[in-house]
Amino acid sequence: MAKTPAWQRKEGQNKEGGLNAKGRASAKKEGHNLKPPVSKEQAKKSPKSAARRKSYCARSAGQAKDFPKAAKDPNSRLNKARRKWDC
Repeated sequence: MAKTPAWQRKEGQNKEGGLNAKGRASAKKEGHNLKPPVSKEQAKKSPKSAARRKSYCARSAGQAKDFPKAAKDPNSRLNKARRKWDC
């Protein structure tokens, strides 16, 4: 039986939220175009990165409303990713 891609398993996920480099590489093989998170400091350097960060934070805020149980759990994947993006 074939293994699931790394981005769907723990080995491709970052413990602090989001995907690690191995997870992004695995997703890229399947045709996904994923980039690493943008922090506040990185966003100050580039308006394009700042726009990506603003967009992600807005989308993830909507997810927090749709999934209140995950929004309340500080260890949920959603909250970990939001912290990584400095949302």
